Amino acid sequence: MIAGTPPMGWNSWNTFGSDVNAEVVKGTVDAFINEGLKNAGYEYIVIDDCWEADHRVDGRLAWDKNKFPEGIKALADYVHSKGLKFGIYSCAGTHTCAGKPASFGYEELDALTFAEWDVDFLKYDFCYVPPGVDGPGLYQRMGQALRVTGRPIVFSICEWGVNDPWKWGARTGGHMWRTTGDITDSWESILKIGFEKQAGLESYSGSGQWNDPDMLVVGMYDEGNVACGGCTDAEYRCHFSLWCLLAAPLMIGCDVRKMNKATREILLNSDVIAVNQDKLGCQGYQIGSVFHGRERADVWAKPLADGSISVGLFNLGERDGRRLSVAWDSIGLNNRCSCLVQDLWAHEDLGSFTGHFSTLINKHDVALVKIIPEK
Repeated sequence: MIAGTPPMGWNSWNTFGSDVNAEVVKGTVDAFINEGLKNAGYEYIVIDDCWEADHRVDGRLAWDKNKFPEGIKALADYVHSKGLKFGIYSCAGTHTCAGKPASFGYEELDALTFAEWDVDFLKYDFCYVPPGVDGPGLYQRMGQALRVTGRPIVFSICEWGVNDPWKWGARTGGHMWRTTGDITDSWESILKIGFEKQAGLESYSGSGQWNDPDMLVVGMYDEGNVACGGCTDAEYRCHFSLWCLLAAPLMIGCDVRKMNKATREILLNSDVIAVNQDKLGCQGYQIGSVFHGRERADVWAKPLADGSISVGLFNLGERDGRRLSVAWDSIGLNNRCSCLVQDLWAHEDLGSFTGHFSTLINKHDVALVKIIPEK
């Protein structure tokens, strides 16, 4: 099955934007191996917009020869030689969002071209769609064209949630679909896109079909990147925890060649990644959101294949040391049940609890735990 668990990888846009080139991609591939990202499960290397030449050649999409002198197929071969998978970008409209040639009216030819280049992942955007043209229909055309090639290609629908793609994305051949507009490297964006926009979409997610709240901004730190704002390490921890509970695709957006210690610890946490990649394939759901004035706290839960439940307790407010709790009956357990609680960020057992679990959490931070019923 294609995308049986949420895809994991890297996308060039947030850090490099129009400056993507072959050397950047090769350096990223090497960092995937040297930094342990490949071993942690990240496998797709995706070049976003601006890889294209300004015009088609003999009707086909062509690459910018200054940025990719050896061509796209050679770059895909390099990625594959390292045991990773290669992804590319196009758009359902007449032009890409950066004004490059796109796939409207060329779906079959472009899908064949991507297959000939040994592409494994296609991000398909939604700019410059002609007036009156049915958006879902355009995605169905490309989805069908990809299937005809016979090559297993992850089809990432980047329609920004305009036409509720979670309701039709799977039948068009999509494996993941954006549920919102673009994320930026800011706490406000994480709150809006993650905590405010994803609740209630869990019934549309599952193995081979994933809701996508956009790529990760962990590690961006507002260092002259396309995304602007910058977050604290605690805020990045919240961001990564929620995306893992949501069974969202984990597409890194930072420059992995320059990760600091905190970024490595977040992106390489095997216990947290395991929540995202759990074989049951359930998207987490919001148990509750509590407001005390401007102070907000959220609790989210995700059932896991081994019968345990992962729970995120999020202090989204401005006050440190807030006590948050989860009651067993809110996650489908009997209050008399004794459960082992594990802290997934600290990699430690916290002990056995009956009825509920509570802990103190600082502002814009999270306690991500695994609750294991004891027999």
